[in-house]
Amino acid sequence: MNIRLKKLGFFSVVVILLLILQSGCMYNQNEIKRDLFALNTIINITVYGNKTTEKVLDEAIGRLYEIENRMSATISGSDVELININAGKIPVKVHDDTFFVVQKALEYSEITDGAFDISIYPLVKLWDIGSYTRKVPSEEEITKTLELVDYKKIKLDVDERTVYLEKEGMAIDLGGIAKGYAIDEVKGILKRGGIKHGIIYMGGDISVIGSKPDSTHWRIGIQDPRYDNEGTRYFAVVEKSDRSIVTSGDYERYMEVDGVRYHHIFHPHTGYPVDSNLMSLTVVAQTSIDADALSTALFVLGVDDGLNVIEELNEIDIVAVTKDKKVYFSKRLENKINIVKDDYEKRLFE
Repeated sequence: MNIRLKKLGFFSVVVILLLILQSGCMYNQNEIKRDLFALNTIINITVYGNKTTEKVLDEAIGRLYEIENRMSATISGSDVELININAGKIPVKVHDDTFFVVQKALEYSEITDGAFDISIYPLVKLWDIGSYTRKVPSEEEITKTLELVDYKKIKLDVDERTVYLEKEGMAIDLGGIAKGYAIDEVKGILKRGGIKHGIIYMGGDISVIGSKPDSTHWRIGIQDPRYDNEGTRYFAVVEKSDRSIVTSGDYERYMEVDGVRYHHIFHPHTGYPVDSNLMSLTVVAQTSIDADALSTALFVLGVDDGLNVIEELNEIDIVAVTKDKKVYFSKRLENKINIVKDDYEKRLFE
């Protein structure tokens, strides 16, 4: 049995950031950078300002760690750990921001008919894609675990600010939405602190503050989902200002077992890695929390069903890459996206 694991590494982060910073790097304002690890991912923050900017950055980073300590499923004493420990027992009173994120997650579960489901954590643990020694679970194991996956069994009490999982053994994971919330919180602190230009990168999620200091759009690369360590790492460039861009794909974490690829995005209804004929799905939105949840949900749904969802939402644009390397994108992106690799075919959504 041949098992192989691939993770998005620091080098790919650097490449993407070099792309969006490559032009106009000599500005009147000082460039200030912070690199850190939180929420189980590499984080890069680049802003333009003066010495007082350092204090604002410290506040933003402090907020990041606060969110991590409340929303990580693996940190002892976090809201999420306490929710999971008390599944089927008692409701758990949580901090306001945790309650907001769980509430927002359930809204997207309803919108996407369960394609986005934070109760999928038991499946994530069963498959354990991050392990080099893990094998494919049996059909019996998957069927049994699916009994614990159902967002409708997550009950909220708005007045008491409690979260309750109705069935013992259930568990939630906010990894598919907490990063987006954290980016929005960081961005808000930076903007309130007077920062007008900047970039926040958090493990595949990018949000830009305003335009570049020279008043032009930021140029953001979308990673080639089949990059083979040769040539350019990105297949397309999107030009945007003051937006969030989040990508989900089958290339970020996966294992190969006996020649079959199993990636880390699971279908909450089948228990298996999603097969929606997509390699990657990018969402461009005003907020990262929306882009984060939708990038996962739309990857699960695929192009046609995903289009039905975004038609009901405002200011949401997508770039969908199928397995045959066709790139479908929203009409509003028609003049904002440039395909830079010849083997990818540009298609406008009808």
